[in-house]
Amino acid sequence: MNWSIYVDEIAKCLQSLAVSDGNAKPLDNEIAFAIWNDLTVQIREQKKTVFLIGNGASASMASHVAADLAKNAHVHTEVFTDLALITAIANDMSFEEVFAEPLRRRLAPGDILVAISSSGKSSNILNAVRTTKKLGGRVITLSAMSADNPLRKEGELNFYVPAQSYGMAETCHAALLHYWIDKIVSANKITVQDLI
Repeated sequence: MNWSIYVDEIAKCLQSLAVSDGNAKPLDNEIAFAIWNDLTVQIREQKKTVFLIGNGASASMASHVAADLAKNAHVHTEVFTDLALITAIANDMSFEEVFAEPLRRRLAPGDILVAISSSGKSSNILNAVRTTKKLGGRVITLSAMSADNPLRKEGELNFYVPAQSYGMAETCHAALLHYWIDKIVSANKITVQDLI
């Protein structure tokens, strides 16, 4: 595959973005982003938290996005990247609990969990989503690969791209996440002085 074909494949995948609500009802993409942005602005105004989770490259993406949201959009964020915490929970409880257990202690009703998973099948991500909903949190999902992956049914907003490889899924998810952040920042024209 040459570069132009690869770029075309990314564009096709992003143009095939499908968003659904918690009842699996399709949503217009721009409306879905507007809802997500409004939820995020509410989180900032109410001094609540956006938690972001993922495995592997999606974990790196979660950390990157958390930093950008905090720095550029002035949103309180949290990711679970402490190696001691992750390995303690995985060793003493199970890997399925690495996100759910800290969420039980830190998530407050109304907080948002952004769950990023290429396959949409990771048990630790699905467990964290279920835990978040039990605690009164809100869930946004990003998934790829199989159109009927279980994560795609769990959020109040579910962003799905039909990427069939991890690299393509991660590239598309990064674009979606940056679009979300850029829309918040540009729409609100946030400055530090506005927040003081």
